[in-house]
Amino acid sequence: MEEENKEPQKRQFLGVWFECCHVYGRLYKNKAGTMYYGRCPKCLRSVRARVGEGGTSRRFFRGA
Repeated sequence: MEEENKEPQKRQFLGVWFECCHVYGRLYKNKAGTMYYGRCPKCLRSVRARVGEGGTSRRFFRGA
């Protein structure tokens, strides 16, 4: 039998500094590729960011 060498697919994300709890977290892109979403790791506050034309190439942000 042949062994398959499949690497796990890397998920696109944005880094966020959650000002609400002073912690770092990530927002992950949805399957449709239309937005990034995530939650503060401490208080679970939801954060979303749309993907669209005229956006930014930045990968790290300060959030709620």
